[in-house]
Amino acid sequence: MTSIRTAPTPPSRRHRAPNRHAAADRKPVRKPVRKSAAVTLIAAAAAIGALAPATAHAAAIGGFPAPFTAADTAQAREAASTPATLLTLSRFFARDGAIAQDATRPHLVGPSVTVYLLDPGFVAGRPGAPAADPQFVASKAVSANGRVASVWTARTAKGWKVVNIATGGDETDYVSKAHGLGTVFREPQIDAWYVVRDGRVLPLDPDARRAVGKGGVSLAAYQRLVHAKYGNKLPGSAYDRAGEGGGYGGTAEAPHAFSAPATTAGAAVTAGVAAAAVATLLGARFRARFGVRRMRRSRHVG
Repeated sequence: MTSIRTAPTPPSRRHRAPNRHAAADRKPVRKPVRKSAAVTLIAAAAAIGALAPATAHAAAIGGFPAPFTAADTAQAREAASTPATLLTLSRFFARDGAIAQDATRPHLVGPSVTVYLLDPGFVAGRPGAPAADPQFVASKAVSANGRVASVWTARTAKGWKVVNIATGGDETDYVSKAHGLGTVFREPQIDAWYVVRDGRVLPLDPDARRAVGKGGVSLAAYQRLVHAKYGNKLPGSAYDRAGEGGGYGGTAEAPHAFSAPATTAGAAVTAGVAAAAVATLLGARFRARFGVRRMRRSRHVG
């Protein structure tokens, strides 16, 4: 997601200009980028101590931390539907000039959902690490002319807070596509969506099918796959220390770095959340080192 920043963020690598033409149709942008804007905006929130530990998760289910509770989700949705958020959505939808801001009339549709992202401990092969962790709650918003956006809400020290708005509805769409059968998660490095069902990682989109095949793979096989791709690019690795984790230049495909907040079963995000991308809080300094292939226009809500 090409990004529009409306609040100060930590120092970052070179920022790429928004792709205004891709926002409406969500076409993939395959040119590698330095850093996910979602990582930047959430890193900013965590760097000032906005995100706090949460203990409202139930016990892990089937090896995965449970999703956010109904009460948490209701609070997250309430934050996503405040007048201030709807005003921000109006500006977001009107940005490309396709519709006047006062005519967008955005509103939330469908259920709000827990979004899971690939767990770095699973990538590293840590015993007992789940394949993915719950990171934030997403709600789908629609404008008067049918444009769609995803509102991301994270738990902070002051309660649930909207931290990002991104074009399209991937987060809610893929959860819906699984029909409640299994845990849906995203592998941000390649923007692939999967569902884990009966011990198998099954693809939900073309990127995932290219990664694991139409029939999917076992959890153990998937762990070996992501370990081979990202295991030597975790925080503290030589790849990370060399500064390669922030991305790469040019147009040729290159390995993506892996960096994520340290979360465990039964605990919500304590250092940050992500989406197109994830981040790690190292003391007082956030390092957002995550390349993603597909970009969506995104706006930080500070």
